[in-house]
Amino acid sequence: MSVTVEQVTTRAALAEFIALPLRLQPRNLAVPLLEASIRSWFTGRSPHPEPIALLLARDSRGTAVGRTTAHTDRRLDARLGERLQLFGATDFRDGEAAAALFDELERRATDEGAAALLGPVSLLPNQAGGVITSGFEERGFVDSAWNDALTPIVYEAEGFERWGEADTWIVEMGRAPATAPETEEWTAAGLRLEHGSKREMKRLIPELLTLLNASFAQLPYYTEISAAEMVAATDGLAFLLDENLLLLARDKASGRAVAFVLVVPDITAFVQRVGGRLTLIRQLQLLATRGDYRRDAILVIQGTDPGRQGQGILSLLSRQLQANLVAGGYGALRSTYVGRDNPASAAQFTRFGGRPLHGYTFYRRPVLPPDARGAAARTNDPEGDHP
Repeated sequence: MSVTVEQVTTRAALAEFIALPLRLQPRNLAVPLLEASIRSWFTGRSPHPEPIALLLARDSRGTAVGRTTAHTDRRLDARLGERLQLFGATDFRDGEAAAALFDELERRATDEGAAALLGPVSLLPNQAGGVITSGFEERGFVDSAWNDALTPIVYEAEGFERWGEADTWIVEMGRAPATAPETEEWTAAGLRLEHGSKREMKRLIPELLTLLNASFAQLPYYTEISAAEMVAATDGLAFLLDENLLLLARDKASGRAVAFVLVVPDITAFVQRVGGRLTLIRQLQLLATRGDYRRDAILVIQGTDPGRQGQGILSLLSRQLQANLVAGGYGALRSTYVGRDNPASAAQFTRFGGRPLHGYTFYRRPVLPPDARGAAARTNDPEGDHP
């Protein structure tokens, strides 16, 4: 059955693009992207600095069987030293649909002069996306990926190699003692603990952005987040925030934040139930029932000023966080992916009895010259529909 790929240009096709993973993936395991984000890509209202094309694969009957974005980011190109064709929000029914999408991405990459395909990223590696490579029986969660076991097989059969391997983590409360640091420990470190405040979020977000970009600047893949991207990423944060789970360590002498941990209640079940469609009415429903979603939590990001790394500040914050989670009645903390080349961050979970939840990776494939592309034989044919 032949598969063709088209760019989404109509509202009807956009609706198919949004609905496809809800049809292909198990609703109790996969977590849909927020519909508002996808619509912003389509309309050009996203803060991403370059155009985003939405692509839809159809079989010979016209049924949508795959989707992806095609986009670029010169900031990431500069970080990695090569021109890349990025892709994200990628789902496919089978190997044939995937191959058609990848062929179209490669065609676009050739036109753009890109050296490689990299993805799935939504819209950058440090903004999530990715493919899980183990832990398929464990549900996904907001700001992370879930896919079935066929997905990494398809990528690797299509000549992609793993890039930036990592793990998501889970810490189940009660596995290890959770004792908050004493006041004397903060004083000895020259620090003051501060909890987040819903009323202060507009003031805090620019400060967190500066600290976030500084904390991760040394990572080769990290692309500096702009103020507009930060505003979009934290839209509604004050609405969801548990003030005991946003922690900052401030230098007592200067008052400057030198480390932070941002954790939010896990609303995955709600996002799954509404298919990623957080309309105003849905948001009001979530607000009315938000107490139901304080059983588990998600660590979105944590960071330390480069000049203060290695001084145990993040360990103090982690101890305080674990104590606050227990006091708040949370049962588990899940963390977005941590690179396997970053054992210091992983240690913040293992010391509290944490374990890897999902293996995690992105995929990279060099762009072949046009004359070599047709001659490159695919050695595997991972057919079969997704469950």
